[in-house]
Amino acid sequence: GRASPPLAALSQVLRLERSRRTGIVFPLQKLERYLAPGTDTTRFRVFQPGLAALQRAEALFRSDRGHPIDYVSSAVRMDHAPPPALPEVCFIGRSNVGKSSLIRALFSLAPEVEVRVSKTPGHTKKMNFFKVGKYFTLVDMPGYGYRAPQDFVEMVEAYLQERHNLKRTFLLVDGVVGLQKTDNIAVEMLEEFGIPYVMVLTKIDRASRGVLLKNVLEIQEFVKENTQGCFPQLFLVSSVEFSGVHLLRCFVAHVTGNLPTVEAS
Repeated sequence: GRASPPLAALSQVLRLERSRRTGIVFPLQKLERYLAPGTDTTRFRVFQPGLAALQRAEALFRSDRGHPIDYVSSAVRMDHAPPPALPEVCFIGRSNVGKSSLIRALFSLAPEVEVRVSKTPGHTKKMNFFKVGKYFTLVDMPGYGYRAPQDFVEMVEAYLQERHNLKRTFLLVDGVVGLQKTDNIAVEMLEEFGIPYVMVLTKIDRASRGVLLKNVLEIQEFVKENTQGCFPQLFLVSSVEFSGVHLLRCFVAHVTGNLPTVEAS
C-alpha cells in the first residue's frame, strides 16, 4: 500500500503550532476572525468534538488485521447493493466536486484501500461501497451534472428511498464556486425524501479567503432559510491540505452511532 500523506494522522497535526493546528482541524473557526463584528457564529460550532473524540474516530479509519477497511462492491441497481447490515453514510455531489479525492483522504490511514481518483470528471458511474470493519459502510455515489450516468436519477432516488440503514448523506459543494443549480436540485430531492444530510464545502485550499467567506455565509443562510433536513453546521475540507478531514471523520463516526457521546472541547 501507499504511505499515508503528511497530516493524515492527528498526531502529526498536533505537532504544528496552535493557530495552524486549529486551521487544519476546525477550518470554519479559522474564518471567524475575518467576520464583521456581531456576526452570529453559533452555526460554526454546533459540532465541536474534543481531542479524545477525534482520536477515537481516527482509530475507526485506521486499518489493521482485526479491523479491515475494504472496498466491498459496486452497484448500478439496488438489487446489486450489498445487504444493509451496517449503519451507512453516502457522499454525493457534482461530477467534478472532488468526491473521490475526499474519500481517499478520509481513508488515507488505510492506504491499501483503492479509491479511484480520475482527472476526468464523472469517472464514478456506479455506487461504490466501502466497509469500515464491523462499524459502518461508506458509499461513493456517481456525480450529477456533467457526464452523469444516464440512469443517475433512478439509481440515486432508489438508493435514498430504499436504503433504511442510511444514517446521513454528505452533499459536497465546490468551495470555489459555491451552490450551483444542480446542487439545489439535489437539496430539493433530499428535502422531499426527508433524508438527513450535511453540506461539505470542498477544495477550500483553492478558494481565496474572501470567496470562501462569501460562499460559507451564503450557504449557511440558504440552509437556515430553505432546508429542514440539513445539519446547521457546514463542514469545510481540503483533500490536499487535510483541513477539516479529521473533523469529518469524527462526524461520520458520530452519525453512524460509533461515537455516542461527543464531549465539547
